[in-house]
Amino acid sequence: MEREQWTHKREFILAMAGNIVGLGNIWRFPYLCYKNGGGVFLLPYCVLALLSGVPLFLMENALGQFTQEGTITCWKKLCPLVEGVGYAIIVIQVFATIYLVILAYSLFYLLSSFASVLPWTTCSNDWNTDACVELTAPNMTSQHYAELGGNWTSKAPISSAVMEFWERRVLSMSGGIEELGAVQWELCACLLACWLACYFCIWKGVKSTGKVVYVTAVFPYVMLAILLVRGLTLPGAWQGVVYYLRPDFTRLTHLQVWIEAGGQVFYSYGVAAGTINTLGSYNKKNNNCYKDSLWLCALNSATSFVAGFAVFSILGFMAHQQGVTMDNVVESGPGLAFIAFPQAVAMMPVPQLWAVCFFIMLIMLGLDSLFGGLETIASSVIDLFPGQMRQPWRREMFLAVFCLVSFLLQILLVTEGGIYVFQLLDYYGCNGACLLCVALAECVAVGWAFGADRMCDAIKDMSGQRPCLLFKFCWRYITPLLCLASFIHYAVQNEPLTSNRGHQFPGWSYGLGWVMAFSSVLMMPVWAILNICRTKGSLRERLCILCRPVEGATGITPQDYSAGLPFQTEMKS
Repeated sequence: MEREQWTHKREFILAMAGNIVGLGNIWRFPYLCYKNGGGVFLLPYCVLALLSGVPLFLMENALGQFTQEGTITCWKKLCPLVEGVGYAIIVIQVFATIYLVILAYSLFYLLSSFASVLPWTTCSNDWNTDACVELTAPNMTSQHYAELGGNWTSKAPISSAVMEFWERRVLSMSGGIEELGAVQWELCACLLACWLACYFCIWKGVKSTGKVVYVTAVFPYVMLAILLVRGLTLPGAWQGVVYYLRPDFTRLTHLQVWIEAGGQVFYSYGVAAGTINTLGSYNKKNNNCYKDSLWLCALNSATSFVAGFAVFSILGFMAHQQGVTMDNVVESGPGLAFIAFPQAVAMMPVPQLWAVCFFIMLIMLGLDSLFGGLETIASSVIDLFPGQMRQPWRREMFLAVFCLVSFLLQILLVTEGGIYVFQLLDYYGCNGACLLCVALAECVAVGWAFGADRMCDAIKDMSGQRPCLLFKFCWRYITPLLCLASFIHYAVQNEPLTSNRGHQFPGWSYGLGWVMAFSSVLMMPVWAILNICRTKGSLRERLCILCRPVEGATGITPQDYSAGLPFQTEMKS
């Protein structure tokens, strides 16, 4: 059976937009702007997006369309020496499925939002302690709010109702990873529902995915627009906007600001994760991938910027209502989604409505990104064994087994100690340093082995437009050097993982974490050595063969190859 293709161009655009516009645009980018100089942060962000994010995005999108292959067979046929890049990406994507638990949390909050009184606003529930205070209570003063601090941690003499709902009702947190405790069955049911939703989004391939994205990719923008308008009309909103964009030019001299800008580019653009390659591989060969890539990158960055206004206008309202500075309410990541924002909506008229809008938006954003990762895994396996796996029922069976096994394993994440397991997997299994290694290998393979000029020729043949000269230099020099410098910084500045409560993980957990981190990176040298051993000839001859595309696999012929070295016609054993 032939490989599937998108039914309409707009399905590809929506799927790609949904994949790259995710939770990081909402709960990470605005906070990084605030933390790293306000509007000044946009300068390093835009520079690094131009020099690393956009070139990598274009390269992966074009390679997928050029080879018409998933993330493993793409590299296997383009440059067999780096076949391990595809396997490394699959390992990272398997670890990334843990983010489904974020959707489970969001679904739990969404269902709780339909109560007549939002449960995280009161202290009269079974899970509340004597130290609980309602932040909307009339006797609350700005001093009380300041005592709670921005993180509202349990170290404070009082604890907020919203924090107790998060820690004691949703998570039922234990004392550490050593105390897994009982399974939270309500949260487990939410996790199962999220896995079922992901499965039925992609079980039929791009035929089903192409229809689902009309809802999952468009609806978050509708919700974001509603929240933006509502946020900007609240009292104190512009105080938050000023904090979001207030420039601090001295921050430009800090290396950490540039490192965090680069990390956000990788995180939000979704590069080195295989999904861009996979979604692009379902396009027709004459699709204008060059123009698509530029517009999608612009859309992603613009969404991040606009989301900051929605987030900080509401946080500004929250600070205004409590009579405290922005420092006491600003949060990022899960702290923003499950602590700060639920508290903010509780202060608005008709809080249930805004809570429902917010958590539906989170679920839709997460779904798009997660079923993109599942499609990457599925397409890679199917393209490895096309004769056996391209039968529709076999794809459905493979995905069903994978989703079921993943769900059973992730029951660990919804135990009383599950949040610690999640932090360990997130910190090591989905480590940014692993993505940097993958991106570095991709740039070397395309910029030097396959050839940057040849990549530009391929893009021109497909789209009718030759890429800007800057992309050629980025693929060969600038992007690899940036990836290498960032990786060195990660290695030097690496710190042991600690929980939000300051809990120290046991020694064995760090060892397990490093095993998870190296499990993806080691795929690249292991497969390189394996392919070298399987190929005949001297070492130089083997490397020459393995650095050339398999003849006919990419739609080009030996005559098109001007380097003068032969293609390999098959993997010789």
